[in-house]
Amino acid sequence: MKRGRLAAKLWTVFVCTALLFSLAGQIAPSTAYADRGAIDLWKSIKPLTTIASAMNTGAHPDDEHSAMLAYLSLGQGVFTSSVIANRGEGGQNEIGSELGNALGIIRTRELQEASKITNVHLEHLSEKLDDPIYDFGFSKSPDETLAKWGESVAYERLIRKIREIRPDVVIPSFLNEPSTHGHHRAINVITVRAFKDAADPSVYPEQLKEGLEPWQIKKLYVPATEKDYDVRIPVGDYDQIYGASYVQLGEESRFMHKSQGMGRNYDEGPSYDYYRLESSTAPAGNKQESSFFEGIAFTFADLAKEAESKQGGQAVAQQLKLLQKDADEVIAAYPDFAAVAREVHEMKSDVNAAISRVNASSLDHPTKVDLLHRLEVKADQLNKASLEATSIVAKLRPESGELVAGQTAKMTVTAYNGGTLPVENVQLSLRVPAGWQLKALTNPRFAKLNPNATATVTYQVSVPNNAATFDPYAKPIVVAEMRYEAYRSMTAVTIAPEETVAVLPAYSLSLDPSETVLNTLKADQPIPVNVTVKNYRPGKAKANVSLQVPEGWTVEPAQQELTFGAKGEVKSLAFTVHPSATVSNGSYTISAVARDGSSSGSRKVQVIEYPHIGKTYYVQPATLKIQAFDLHIPDKLKVGYVSSGFDNIDQYLRQLGIQVDELDQKAIESGNLNQYDTIVLGIRAYGFRPELIASNQRLLKYVEDGGNLVVQYHKPEDNWQPSLAPYPITIGTPLIQWRVTDESSKVTMLAPDHPLFTTPNPITEEDWNHWVQDRSAYNPSEWGNEYTELISNGDPGEKEFTGTFLTANYGKGTYTYSSLVWYREIPSLVPGAIRLFVNMISLHQ
Repeated sequence: MKRGRLAAKLWTVFVCTALLFSLAGQIAPSTAYADRGAIDLWKSIKPLTTIASAMNTGAHPDDEHSAMLAYLSLGQGVFTSSVIANRGEGGQNEIGSELGNALGIIRTRELQEASKITNVHLEHLSEKLDDPIYDFGFSKSPDETLAKWGESVAYERLIRKIREIRPDVVIPSFLNEPSTHGHHRAINVITVRAFKDAADPSVYPEQLKEGLEPWQIKKLYVPATEKDYDVRIPVGDYDQIYGASYVQLGEESRFMHKSQGMGRNYDEGPSYDYYRLESSTAPAGNKQESSFFEGIAFTFADLAKEAESKQGGQAVAQQLKLLQKDADEVIAAYPDFAAVAREVHEMKSDVNAAISRVNASSLDHPTKVDLLHRLEVKADQLNKASLEATSIVAKLRPESGELVAGQTAKMTVTAYNGGTLPVENVQLSLRVPAGWQLKALTNPRFAKLNPNATATVTYQVSVPNNAATFDPYAKPIVVAEMRYEAYRSMTAVTIAPEETVAVLPAYSLSLDPSETVLNTLKADQPIPVNVTVKNYRPGKAKANVSLQVPEGWTVEPAQQELTFGAKGEVKSLAFTVHPSATVSNGSYTISAVARDGSSSGSRKVQVIEYPHIGKTYYVQPATLKIQAFDLHIPDKLKVGYVSSGFDNIDQYLRQLGIQVDELDQKAIESGNLNQYDTIVLGIRAYGFRPELIASNQRLLKYVEDGGNLVVQYHKPEDNWQPSLAPYPITIGTPLIQWRVTDESSKVTMLAPDHPLFTTPNPITEEDWNHWVQDRSAYNPSEWGNEYTELISNGDPGEKEFTGTFLTANYGKGTYTYSSLVWYREIPSLVPGAIRLFVNMISLHQ
């Protein structure tokens, strides 16, 4: 009786593990590349040769040790996972203007695509939009990071991932040392602590009640140097099958992080990544180990020896030895697809038999749980290997990837047999969320699928009226499953749709502007608001659109009707909002609402689409944020803006009523610069607008002739040279030590009577309040005596910087260099930052 209950519990653990790895088993559609076929087959069968696993932990997308992961996963076949804390929401964007959650969505998709290249299982600690574990910007302290994330939240999620994935080896990407980003340090801190705690049943015991089991990591490694290491990973080794070294394969994945400008080209040749053993429960070995897995079971043969040494493990050991033979035969059959398919399916049958043997054995409970987990991982890998070896191409094609609540649409599942082996008992099914209705319009079962034949099933899918809208961080809401039989064993694989399937609002409402300033010195001026409406309903539709405004405000007209002839049609409406006569300083919100006979909505769909990540969506409230405060702006101020593509400050200046011209290459190289009162260079402009270097003397001549040049922060690698400024300015290095991350840190105005603090807006201490994310980045370490130091500022307990905000007369004009993070403050409508920026672009001798 006791054995029966134990077997039932182990089966529950087995099922939970199967659910865990169901996502890993999804076969996502991909573009056909030259490395398909035999290389993809090898990529699927190499993992069958080892039962070892490793986990790499990091804070942000791009923190993964890509070369090391490529070596372990692609080179050794190790089940390799990457656990990343946040989504990178607080970073910069080198491919577009998306910031915040929209940038987090991009970076998440980039990391997903990067992980596909290295065959790495990806997990995040951050689970949803606006999650407590978010990228709030640069931090110098792990304590600050964990306090903002919620230490118990972050730690519980990490322990959960470790207990779910059960890695033999864990490697945090960074050390906990002062020269490192606080987010990186925080992940190191909790990863090191988890080495013991993940195995302690008293730590988060509620996880055990859910079916998870404690897990003791066998080894914990941390990054090291060539001078002091325990193991070096030969990432420079050349893999003849892939035709590249593991460094090159890792960089191929890093090139997917395009929003961060990642990826480098490396030549062939020896190179190593170095790691130090921090903690271990494995038998002690040599000081310098041959691999991460020295002293740890790596193959089925190793696992058989361990089982054989335990009471009741002899029969299981024999089955594990058979699996070792199976794995060797799979590899030996490569690259003959049919032969590999036969060996894979024989191994599938033997894995199923091994699972039965383990369940029937008298092995101790922890050993059973461990063996079942490893066998389930292998079963999942065998399913993918079968699909590659049989050359089955399965696809899920929705009639439309953009659905709305209440809609009925068709979705087609196809399976093409591109191999030489017929497969039998084929079933093509569809999985949809609870509450959705599903009907197969054609028979989903096929007795046989012969070579060069296609099986097709069409489903009718009905979305319920209360369906949740699209979540970019959730698993696909609709997937297909293909099951088939070959060599008397079944294979089941999950197929993601060829395009994102998203439930979207019936109408997307976009307000222009989406943020604006209400100048209380001119409160009687109306606010023009344009609302762009996109129809996502299939066919014709009609909706009434109105604005919800603060109490005491009015809007003309009260509402407007729109008629759409087809899905995807876009129309625009113009409204005029009149603030109340007594509007005071503060924040206000205007919402757009669309109503038809069956629904009412106030949401905006931001389509995010780039070639390397495809299309996804960010659904958010359809609002206009208004910040009301007093602001003086000189009449007829004319500004030339040189954008690097990383900021959109020029758009906000136009909203203020300032004439701003975007300066292109021709304007910079040969245009009349003297027509502008001020020229502003966007952040890092010298690094991304190469014409600036060649034309820098023109810019300095513009200043000398009486112009006002404003230069925002640069990194040294942005082609910055001290001589680009009229008087030398050197950027401080290392960069981590030359920034102020506390947005609430005290600011002292060193030259309070300078025009920058008086004209046209008087700047007070209040103007330094309510800043967001950071104060400054990449501050200068040296500068000429000609500059006036405008402010002193630093993080609490650290030396203050006085080179953050510098200005100097040059000839008849003025030159200002500022490391303040205007590109974050201006779009956030921080009143003091906007006042100060207006003063900066109004400055003249």
